[in-house]
Amino acid sequence: MPHSGISQTIQEEARELRVVDEADVLVVGGGPAGIGAALAAARSGARTILVERYGHLGGMATGGLVILLPHLSDGSARQDIMGISQEWIERLDRVGGAIHPDSSELGNSDAASIEKWRHYFSCVVNDRIRQSVYVDPELLKCVLNDMVEEAGIKLYLHSWGCRAISEGGRVSGVVFESKEGRQAIRAKVTIDGTGDGDVMATAGAAFEGGYDVEDRSAMLAVVFRLGNVDFQAFSVWRDGHAEEWKAVQERIFALGNFRLAPFPTPRNDVMWVNNWVPGRSCMNVGDLTWTEINVRKAMRGTQAILSKDVPGFGDCFILDTASQLGTRGSRRLTGEHRLTLKEVSDAQAFNDVIAVLPSLRPSGKNGIQIPYRTLVPREVEGLLVAGRCFSSDGPANNLTNLIPHCIATGQAAGTAAALALGAGVSVRKVDVRALQRNLRGQGVPLPDGAG
Repeated sequence: MPHSGISQTIQEEARELRVVDEADVLVVGGGPAGIGAALAAARSGARTILVERYGHLGGMATGGLVILLPHLSDGSARQDIMGISQEWIERLDRVGGAIHPDSSELGNSDAASIEKWRHYFSCVVNDRIRQSVYVDPELLKCVLNDMVEEAGIKLYLHSWGCRAISEGGRVSGVVFESKEGRQAIRAKVTIDGTGDGDVMATAGAAFEGGYDVEDRSAMLAVVFRLGNVDFQAFSVWRDGHAEEWKAVQERIFALGNFRLAPFPTPRNDVMWVNNWVPGRSCMNVGDLTWTEINVRKAMRGTQAILSKDVPGFGDCFILDTASQLGTRGSRRLTGEHRLTLKEVSDAQAFNDVIAVLPSLRPSGKNGIQIPYRTLVPREVEGLLVAGRCFSSDGPANNLTNLIPHCIATGQAAGTAAALALGAGVSVRKVDVRALQRNLRGQGVPLPDGAG
């Protein structure tokens, strides 16, 4: 047996792969970006296939238990992110699967509204109501299934898209692995919604990586939920015992030398505990393994500390842990435009804007614009990216890769793919004005003059 660390190789046998399906648009990854892309493409008339490695849709919003759709507005009365994101919310509302401010409350600064929402992280900014939504992850899985089925999307679950099929600098589909072995799907346009840019990397598209070690996007997580809690009782206690809560947080931090913090859910008796594990990469299987094991160690200690010493957690128990490890950033496309921190900070306007994110400065002024070119590789044809791997520098990406942001770029990518196919042009040459008009028709707020 070789000693650990000795490099060896094997020769893999060449083989023919069966092409099991064909599509106009193939979306790889059924998380927020992939859902947005697949729905938009199918609703725009494209025969669409969606490939997802897990047994459910929703990615970080469901399997990752990151059950907050944050920062949909900036504290003004205007909601910046809508479209398919808003459809998620409205469908969840109908089945009791979400809690959030009413649209009439946005921008409100009266004392009663602030008191109602101040304990819900991200719902109050600068003493004004902001739209952020807490969701039930299991009901969201069901809602997303319904949306995909209604749109006529062909769905492959338990199927890991592992390699782009590239021919002459053009992507023409994807190889995927499943219990049936290694197979292929052909497509006229492929959209990488994997989050980590797995498809674009194997297609030969240029990309970059790396974040400041203190950035949120440099951290991993294994989110877990606690049941039989009393969120309101905890919130009232925390308000009056800031120093005691700080001391508890320090004890919890010492369990694994990373931060853990509880957040609300749509139920008062359930909370989710987010965490931020530094110094580990979601592209390294050793780091992924370490994170899974060590967060669960800290989880047990966290539950013990909270149940013993913090009101609202007295009889709490570990309800579940995320089926998907929490990843926040890795590869980023080198696209036709690279969004920079300065452009984000300045709320730079773009002629090809396809999504507007809430401003960093809550004032009701222009939001952060995402240009279509950030979804388009510089050289590879037949491919778009959506979600957190869009073309951007690290600091800009750190601020613009949240769940609603990913849905928005996915919706734009799927719409663009369908429009390009309908016009018989490359996705690189899609009519941006037509794309913007189409997105407006889907309920996406865009600046005056765009489309």
